[in-house]
Amino acid sequence: MKSAVIVFPGSNRDRDMFHAMELITGKRPEAVWHTETSLPDVDLVIVPGGFSYGDYLRSGAIAARSPILKDLVKKAEAGINVLGVCNGFQILTEAGLLPGALMRNAGLKFVCKEIMLETANDATRFSTAFKKGQIWRCPVAHHDGNYFADDDTLKAVEDNAQVVFRYAQGSNPNGSLNDIAGVMNTKGNVLGMMPHPENLVEDLNGGTDGRLLFESLLNKAA
Repeated sequence: MKSAVIVFPGSNRDRDMFHAMELITGKRPEAVWHTETSLPDVDLVIVPGGFSYGDYLRSGAIAARSPILKDLVKKAEAGINVLGVCNGFQILTEAGLLPGALMRNAGLKFVCKEIMLETANDATRFSTAFKKGQIWRCPVAHHDGNYFADDDTLKAVEDNAQVVFRYAQGSNPNGSLNDIAGVMNTKGNVLGMMPHPENLVEDLNGGTDGRLLFESLLNKAA
């Protein structure tokens, strides 16, 4: 599987993503700087975590206006796989590729800890290696991860089974509506999630629960 990671000023999880992808797929992703105007020919584009532009204005709002996002939106609409994690999730919502928005955590504090996730939908290209209802560990590190959507949008997201992952066992760290931790678009080729699966892919990190997401994508591309 060929992949690319978009890098912005303030990205700080791009190297983690490079390592996770190379470890699991055997191929290092291509790095794409945010000022570039076209993406390489790949199967997957990843928008990593961090603090693009220092989270000025709104988290992800400035990055969503970067030159490379025009091509990302075009290719996403054509069906390419896109994964946004943490700040990447914020960027994808600001770019209009995902429904809803990420607001300040309910506790108004930065949260960095391990939480529990439940796989709400195992029939997506991002989750086929999981089982529906499977509970797994994953780290979070964010200040603006509170998923919000208006009533109509939230109903549509739930009715269309667009929720892929939920916070489980009372571990919701930010107040997200319906415990939503990861949501995809209606086509099913774009996923955004606040937790960091790339940080739990080998025993050296304390576990391998996050590998299943990347293995799902790898199996889809095979």
